[in-house]
Amino acid sequence: MTNAKPTPITKSQHKPHLYEIDLMRLLFICGVLLNHTINEFTGSMASSTALPYYMVESIRLIFHFTRMGFLFMSGLVLMLNYYHRNDWGTFMKKRYKGSIWPYLIWNFIFLSITTLMGSSGFNLHDFSMSYLSYVIHGNQSYMYFMLIIMQLYLLFPGIVWLFRKLEGHHNQILAVSFLVQLAMMFFIKFYMRNVDTSTWLYWFKSYSINVFVYQFYFIAGAYTSLYHENVYAFVKRHIRPIAIVTATLSLGTIVYFRIWNEKILGLSEGLSDTPHQPYMFLYDTCMIVVIFYVGKRYASWRQKGMPGWLDRMIQRFAKVSFGMYLNQIVGLTLLKIGLSHLAVSDLTLMLLIPVGYLFVLGYSFTLAWFCYKIWPLGIFVGRPQKINPFKRRRTEALVLNEKTSRSK
Repeated sequence: MTNAKPTPITKSQHKPHLYEIDLMRLLFICGVLLNHTINEFTGSMASSTALPYYMVESIRLIFHFTRMGFLFMSGLVLMLNYYHRNDWGTFMKKRYKGSIWPYLIWNFIFLSITTLMGSSGFNLHDFSMSYLSYVIHGNQSYMYFMLIIMQLYLLFPGIVWLFRKLEGHHNQILAVSFLVQLAMMFFIKFYMRNVDTSTWLYWFKSYSINVFVYQFYFIAGAYTSLYHENVYAFVKRHIRPIAIVTATLSLGTIVYFRIWNEKILGLSEGLSDTPHQPYMFLYDTCMIVVIFYVGKRYASWRQKGMPGWLDRMIQRFAKVSFGMYLNQIVGLTLLKIGLSHLAVSDLTLMLLIPVGYLFVLGYSFTLAWFCYKIWPLGIFVGRPQKINPFKRRRTEALVLNEKTSRSK
């Protein structure tokens, strides 16, 4: 792949809407919710050694590319919008306005739900301390992703500076980033598990919230934004071997998890199914490439005339995918409550996973779309409405009255 000079997009130009990103958002949020739905079902199973639990857990790694996919898209979209801009004050204001408030709100909602469902009574001091811990650590209700994204916003001006400074050497940036990421995965998998990290700072020992652990996905997304058509042309030429390798790696996660990690290395289940492993890094990267290709095919199909209802559905899911991630805890909590009242076998629970998944997916979308459409609830899904409809109607009424008065 050659290093063609990126085409600048200035403020006066209309930035192209990449419809492939819409489908990618849909696929990634569907994968995220599937992973978390499976967590609820396996957590409700009576035995962690019986066949149903073993079968479900064995395929878990296949779906562990979704987090990395969202981070790849973050790098792509941010670079598309800001590579040729320098208004970083506006950037920070806009990005944190759409992330900090939802982060604070949903941590509060989750803690409130937990408190209401708990057996102990409400204590303001304990509630406040728990809330502070939730916000600082991002370790509840899958809010770690928000901490990663907010760290990315701080680093993004530096990423842009790096690509500008090394104009003409972007392939080298991507290659170095890849090697650093691979080395980091080896370090985490084979070194950190043998080290006492109890005295380390939380940001280092809980590396899942450390933005640098995901640096390649941001860099790859930024690179893809700058050389979008070149990347697609390369992927299109080689899609057959890429798809074969990806499918092989996908099925290989079962052997990797159960045989290599658990039997040979003797790792615990928690360490065996983490995405922070060299094998998973290669698999995640391949999956992102394949989904990028599928997204481009969707964009092409859309231009040639795909069914309108299908296109509208994809567009709507894409528009509120971030909100679905934020509000997923509501649907997952309702699912957990429902499962706690079921007296069925583990095999039945396994067979009910698709039903539970459709419930969580549908509920999360409905809630996100409702918040997106109804003022002032947009802030709950990271899309605060700019205009108060009541103020707008009052303003329109005043303007109409003024015009009427002038006409008399």
